[in-house]
Amino acid sequence: MGYKILAINPGSTSTKIALYDDEKEIFTKTLEHPIDEIEKYDKTIDQFEMRKDLIISFLKENGYDIDDLSAVVGRGGMLPTVKSGAYTVNEAMIDVLSNRPVMEHASNLGAPIAYEIAKMARVKAYIYDSVRTDELKDIARISGMPDIPRTSTCHVLNTRATAMKVAKKYGKRYQDMNFVVAHLGGGVSLNVHEKGRIVDIISDDEGPFSPERAGRVPCRELIDLCFSGKYDKKTMQKKLRGNGGLRAYLDTVDAREVEKMIKDGDEKASIIYEAMAYQVAKGIGELATVVDGEVDAIILTGGIAYSHMMVSWIKKRVKFLAPVEVMPGENEMESLAYGTLRVLKGEEAAREYTE
Repeated sequence: MGYKILAINPGSTSTKIALYDDEKEIFTKTLEHPIDEIEKYDKTIDQFEMRKDLIISFLKENGYDIDDLSAVVGRGGMLPTVKSGAYTVNEAMIDVLSNRPVMEHASNLGAPIAYEIAKMARVKAYIYDSVRTDELKDIARISGMPDIPRTSTCHVLNTRATAMKVAKKYGKRYQDMNFVVAHLGGGVSLNVHEKGRIVDIISDDEGPFSPERAGRVPCRELIDLCFSGKYDKKTMQKKLRGNGGLRAYLDTVDAREVEKMIKDGDEKASIIYEAMAYQVAKGIGELATVVDGEVDAIILTGGIAYSHMMVSWIKKRVKFLAPVEVMPGENEMESLAYGTLRVLKGEEAAREYTE
């Protein structure tokens, strides 16, 4: 009998759960949370009981016994910076995520929910490749403003997992290769992997715009807008994250709708959408310099990597740098489960979290 791993990935209005038996997916289920339900809670952590109870109810109603679990893994939340790979969830981690997270984010619920269910099952809980994984080179931390050092916040979970898959496809070890990976989703982030470490990144607020995020915008004009008196802080934050990007220009976050608009002859939609591809390509070129141009492959992943239109625009501009591998989808549940499986098999060691 294999290792049974429950993976938990909280999103802003849903919680995705999946059960794996070794590398075989038993089920994946998205538990939806209506906006009016979410809005009842002042802080993200206040949703803990509601989301945990929904997961337990679903498992019971569908005949899955938590006593059969070998481990539970949650999406790593907004901790102070951590290393890549697995961490055992402990009280210190729960305390930080509950009381002092770096920022409010649904992923902060992953570890607490995993920890509680794991206690019930008398097994260990883990996080894997937290969004706050930070292994940047020292030189990459210099921003140009001492008050604001650069830190690593990107789609670590999916990008590391896809990089490992591409390395395996090439018959090599991840630790022996260099990749530039672009995650194309509701937010867009890019990173460069040098011999098994993400050594530099372009986060979703310093690079390409995306369906709902503004990305890099001119600083002087942004400061003027902040102090114009037209908007409060919350509104400005929403302009950058939530109401930026495609939504701001085209009033939709659905790339499929944008492509339909383009096919129907909407010239504005066409140039905005291509501008997003243009910015992604520029980011890839920027990160290629970090490894002196020695890039083994460029990887496009995330939900929008399913778009032939978007992918073709990006490939046209970057194919001179390295082969382009397209691995669409989020792959987050599989990445969480497979990472935990490697720990259970002794192929990787889990770190102990300390504040």
